[in-house]
Amino acid sequence: MAFKKAERTQLYLRCALFGPSGSGKTMTALLMAKGIAEKMGAPFAVIDTEARSASKYADRFTFDVEDLEEKNIDRYIRAMDECIKVGYKVLVIDSLSHAWRDLTEEVDRIAQNSTSKNTFSAWGKVSPKQKRLVEAILKFPGHIITTMRSKTEWVIAPNKDGKIAPEKMGLAPEQGKGIEYEFDLLMELDQKHQATVTKDRTGKYQDAVIDKPGEEFGVALYEWLSNGTAVPAPVPAPVPEVKPAKTVKAKAGDVKTSPAKTAPAKTPSADQPPSGSLKDKGKELVQQIGELITAVSESGQAYFDEGEKDGARQIIESIKVDEAGIRDLGDLKKFLDDELTKRKTANASKAVIPASVPATKAA
Repeated sequence: MAFKKAERTQLYLRCALFGPSGSGKTMTALLMAKGIAEKMGAPFAVIDTEARSASKYADRFTFDVEDLEEKNIDRYIRAMDECIKVGYKVLVIDSLSHAWRDLTEEVDRIAQNSTSKNTFSAWGKVSPKQKRLVEAILKFPGHIITTMRSKTEWVIAPNKDGKIAPEKMGLAPEQGKGIEYEFDLLMELDQKHQATVTKDRTGKYQDAVIDKPGEEFGVALYEWLSNGTAVPAPVPAPVPEVKPAKTVKAKAGDVKTSPAKTAPAKTPSADQPPSGSLKDKGKELVQQIGELITAVSESGQAYFDEGEKDGARQIIESIKVDEAGIRDLGDLKKFLDDELTKRKTANASKAVIPASVPATKAA
């Protein structure tokens, strides 16, 4: 594939709002979605996991909603697939934190039912679900605004009158580690409904503090996103014409025989061990896992500490070399591979000294 000149193409918004209870996440998401939807001349939809909190604003906004009773990742993805079928181009997910809670509860269940009680192997089995959710968000053919709860902490600080009073503050969002990498715009809301833009790929709002962002902010984002060359829709592959088989009439006295059946070629999948004996495949996976957990950076710093290495070795020792065991080893390798990639990315970002660029503050 040859290199070509880069060009700016139209994009879909991937925005995440996080903050403590009462910071205005749902209202802000609805206002931004309304601004974008009205600009597009289309309705928007909401996936609600917050006990129908979005519907409390139905007198102020017009939108379609699906209230998720089962707050697991499969239900999130099915709801998003339904939005694609209907044709919604603007989607609010309120909130994404319940999907993470479901995963952590599943990890605890798997660990408690295991002999080692180790969550390391459990995360290896569960992490692919989180990856499917992230991929569904990234591939959604429309604009997405999600909310995420954040851990809450009370601090003693002077209020606007100068008096000392308790103030509720939000900490990190309740979602998977590194989730911030998946969004173009990350905004932290506080109790005063002010949003601090902690990540911004538009280059217009980085580190800006926006007071009660709403419809106008959504419109401004839409105009930036729609400024560029339209991305052509993928052309579906042509479906080969299947001609019906010729029917041969049997003559009297002919012996009827059934046509020989050709077994379909098996396509290898993640659940099926590749070719080779199970023992050989097990050795190969163990070797690959060993290379992952002993990886070091250019400076010679190990990406995994000794406790994590011992945990991986204990898991390997507890796995029986059969088809199920090969799948478990494959899951562990995949989990470690993804984790190593994240740590390498984080290490690289720390090594880069950003240029000093004055932040653009929103009026």
